[in-house]
Amino acid sequence: MRIKKILLLFMSLFLIMGLVQVPANAKGDSTILKLGVNDKLSKVEAVSVKGTYYVPLRALADELKWTLTGLTDGIHVAGGTGSLTLLSKDGGAVLKDGTAVPMSTFVQDGKLMAPLKLSVYLGYSISYAGDKYLLRVKDGSAQLTDAAFTDKYAAELKPEAPVAPTNPATPVTPTEPGKPGRTVYLTFDDGPSATTGDLLDILRKYDVQATFFMLGNNMNQHPAQVKRTAKEGHGLALHGVTHRQEKFYASPAAALAEMSGANATLKKLTGTSTTLIRTPYGSKPYFTKSFRDKVLTQGYHLWDWNVDSYDWKYKQNSDRIYNTVMDQVNKLKASKTNPVILMHDQKATLKVLPRILEKLKKDGYTFKLITKDMEPLNFWKDKR
Repeated sequence: MRIKKILLLFMSLFLIMGLVQVPANAKGDSTILKLGVNDKLSKVEAVSVKGTYYVPLRALADELKWTLTGLTDGIHVAGGTGSLTLLSKDGGAVLKDGTAVPMSTFVQDGKLMAPLKLSVYLGYSISYAGDKYLLRVKDGSAQLTDAAFTDKYAAELKPEAPVAPTNPATPVTPTEPGKPGRTVYLTFDDGPSATTGDLLDILRKYDVQATFFMLGNNMNQHPAQVKRTAKEGHGLALHGVTHRQEKFYASPAAALAEMSGANATLKKLTGTSTTLIRTPYGSKPYFTKSFRDKVLTQGYHLWDWNVDSYDWKYKQNSDRIYNTVMDQVNKLKASKTNPVILMHDQKATLKVLPRILEKLKKDGYTFKLITKDMEPLNFWKDKR
């Protein structure tokens, strides 16, 4: 009886997924379809690539109230009746029970596009009717039949003109290294703070992901900000606990204890830990070999920066901060070096950040997360 139930489950998954993976010549392929979510027509747009419909993951998560958690090796998606992890570098997905399944992603217009079929693994069903431009994801709360749904939204379901997805033949994730010299790794130190929410609002407005090197004490003071940072798919990293030179650098054991303590706090608040660290005031001159041997042998990866915004120094002088960042970014461009920008989770940064993001986007840069799989950038050139 148990085997029969398992077979029926796999057959139902196959049939449901078949509704999404329509033939490449089906009507609506290479077009944008508006996505129905239960009984409403959402603003989420789905694009067909080689017979599979992809949607912006963050937008879909907002509609279905999913939780997205940025991991060092991908993004954890939880919602409906299940969860899964989308692995970086197009590594597919890992289901809650540990089963690996193929699942491609790619980035289009700065948004991570994931196949709509992933919702099946979270307990949803999908309806597709090409002749009626119907593409709908639903759970047990849906009341309308598909026929009633298409009748209700007939005038709005017609798709937009065809679009060409960004390089669909070679899918990438937000954590895959981008074009040399044209990929920005935006980082924020010393948070979370009372202004983290405003900072996240700005990043969300510009659809930019960043990596946050957070302090254990501040995480304890602002737990909701930590959870939101994780939920919105930003990179989670550590900056120690105290940010006090005499305490953090008291000994190699003290430094390791601060990173381990901060990691325990992060795990408690988000359910995930990280191996990415940045030491207070940068790794030189204090984070010497004895410190690195003690900390990095525990699996941590040390990151500094190659663009210092000096937002901590210039504070409200937005013009000075902006010019400082862009001067350094432009110098790196000549050597095709990707900028790793140091900024701080503070009120003064909020004023200049939109201007910097707009300029970098205008100049053709894309924004990605730092991950444990990347070669660390640090002042000691320690590649561990």
